[in-house]
Amino acid sequence: MITIHGMADSGNCYKPRLLAALIGLPFRHNEVSFLDGGTARPAFRAMAPLGKVPVLQLDDGRALPESNAILTYLGDGTAFVPQDRFAHAEMLAWMFFEQYSHEPHVAVRRSLTVYPALAAAATPERMAATLEGGRKALGVMELRLAAHEWLVGDAPSLADIALYAYTHVAAEGGFDLGETPGVARWVERVAALPGYRPMTWLP
Repeated sequence: MITIHGMADSGNCYKPRLLAALIGLPFRHNEVSFLDGGTARPAFRAMAPLGKVPVLQLDDGRALPESNAILTYLGDGTAFVPQDRFAHAEMLAWMFFEQYSHEPHVAVRRSLTVYPALAAAATPERMAATLEGGRKALGVMELRLAAHEWLVGDAPSLADIALYAYTHVAAEGGFDLGETPGVARWVERVAALPGYRPMTWLP
């Protein structure tokens, strides 16, 4: 059985757990956190040199870091990966957008808000910058989701899972999804998918 090393309340770590729940894939969860120094331990750094969660560990011991790489590995051959070549590339484009334009603002502002250990880094300038960047990213999503049910094509894909993870808890970072009604409706659609489990769920 595969093992997913990560934090129970991290959106990046939630991504592979959510996909596993949606496709009925059994896995073990091993709690590892930067808050208690777990990600700095040598055994973990041997799997993830950058010391970041999540990490997927296969039965044969091979380890794969990076949340969206894990999604791609676990999602291969499932209905969450479009077969059409262009749609597949669109899915990847949204996943790159998530890591480069969404996560650095929406996820980071949430982390600065909910983790007391990061309070010193939550300067007014940084909070203002992440609020502005997060609103811009959510606005880009709204352009698509105001008129479409899913980010790619007519069915949910890995792109929806990747972006749902931090978008659905964006309010914890001070974002108002009432400003992006298309995104808010999409959040409800993802939560209604068969097999869905909330972020706090662990096997």
